[in-house]
Amino acid sequence: MSTLQSKLESLLFISPKPFGLKQLPDLVGADREAVGEALKTLMTEYAERGIIIKKVDDKFQMMTSGDNYKLAQDFVREEITGELTRPSLETLTVIAYRGPVSKPELEMIRGVNCSMIIRNLLMRGLIEETEDKQRGYLYQVTLDFLKFLGIQEARQLPDFDKLNNDENLQKLLLTTLQAPADEAASE
Repeated sequence: MSTLQSKLESLLFISPKPFGLKQLPDLVGADREAVGEALKTLMTEYAERGIIIKKVDDKFQMMTSGDNYKLAQDFVREEITGELTRPSLETLTVIAYRGPVSKPELEMIRGVNCSMIIRNLLMRGLIEETEDKQRGYLYQVTLDFLKFLGIQEARQLPDFDKLNNDENLQKLLLTTLQAPADEAASE
């Protein structure tokens, strides 16, 4: 497999959303025509597998084959309805008290990669993401989550003001997350 196909395959695999043909060339460092050809090749290679690459308009996404839909649906249902793990509960708590919060901020607070936990919480409908031009994707709890707790807004959580405005945490986040931005500006 060419390096271009490998890059495209990786991006399609990790993304929960479709990629547009306009976006992919910049991400993989290739021209649009080469990306289009590589995607056609990948679509052919994946045509008879459990995972396929689907094209809708000019967007591409990796997804489960229709033949395995029921199997995948049953698995996802189990994953969504099962109990939350301790790391999931910790992540959800941080999002509830600090939201909207970016993934880097969340990972700084927790000290670990939160990608899979965020995915799981999104699938369960407990959190939602919005895009911010400066901070990237931001995560906050959903209205359904708040309704489940019997409250109307996150501010009604116990000790919300104290935990939301913790001075030491603010300093840590500002210092740590500002450092890469300062380094990039000085280059």
